[in-house]
Amino acid sequence: MAGRRVVVTGADGFIGSHLTEKLVRAGAEVTAFCFYNSAGSLGWLDKSEPDVLSSLDVRLGDIRDARFVEQACQGASVVFHLAALIAIPYSYAAAESFIDTNVRGTLNVLEAVRRSQCELLVHASTSEVYGTPDSLPIVESHPLKAQSPYSASKIAADKLCESFHCSYGVPVLTLRPFNTYGPRQSARAIVPTILAQALSGGRTIHLGNLAPKRDLTFISDTVRGFVAAGDATGLAGRTIQLGTGRSESIAEMVRLASEICGVELQVEEDVQRLRPQASEVMVLQADPSLARELLGWSAKTTLEEGMIQTADWMRSNLSRYAADRYSI
Repeated sequence: MAGRRVVVTGADGFIGSHLTEKLVRAGAEVTAFCFYNSAGSLGWLDKSEPDVLSSLDVRLGDIRDARFVEQACQGASVVFHLAALIAIPYSYAAAESFIDTNVRGTLNVLEAVRRSQCELLVHASTSEVYGTPDSLPIVESHPLKAQSPYSASKIAADKLCESFHCSYGVPVLTLRPFNTYGPRQSARAIVPTILAQALSGGRTIHLGNLAPKRDLTFISDTVRGFVAAGDATGLAGRTIQLGTGRSESIAEMVRLASEICGVELQVEEDVQRLRPQASEVMVLQADPSLARELLGWSAKTTLEEGMIQTADWMRSNLSRYAADRYSI
């Protein structure tokens, strides 16, 4: 990526900030597209090293503003599109916002890439688009099933990417990460939810359904996959999953968190944390063979190693987490 001009939408977020830092370290000229706010905050990029921040071309804006998006993408070689609303429980309460941001926002990026004639658009999808799968492990050709407004919005965004590739030849590669976790992730996700309660001294933690299983991929592995995709050639029009090929239940995550934190955790069901029954995705487990074949990528970090690193970071940042409050 050295010397190439790249744009990262959602650069202020969890995965986006890690990706932005990685690209700067790789020598890319990075435009960081962050969500506008009156405080001028760059989200997690505010915590980046000074040499990273000084290297960035920061654009504070809104992915729903087509003209602003097009201006940010002009002259770019690669666009990494990660800007999205991602909290599934919030999508039950604010479905229109998800359609507006995830679908219209993706349309704006596609139009900007088409007009600017960028070499490649790497679009971030999600494993949630599969719903509870018909078979395991999940392959990229598995049917898509919208079990939440969030997953519906991401399916629509994925299909827009497919249509723009077929209709206009837009060079788009869709990456489909499974459940990424690690430092900086918000409390709306399951791993920091468990660890925040455990590290705050709680012995009884509040969770929803313990049975769902997830393919947990550490943040550094997911970022490596995005960088490999941005450096790839001849893959336009493809969809590639990033996952470990394993799945662990939430109950198993609690047991591991107990070991890492050195406490015996008891779980109390919190009904507000339960998804509607037909909306709950019971298992997600990737077949990572295509990523290995086409990108030379595979996950390197074990779940235990990743959760230890996440817990260590959270100990120093525990004030950011309201462990006694449910965050949707």
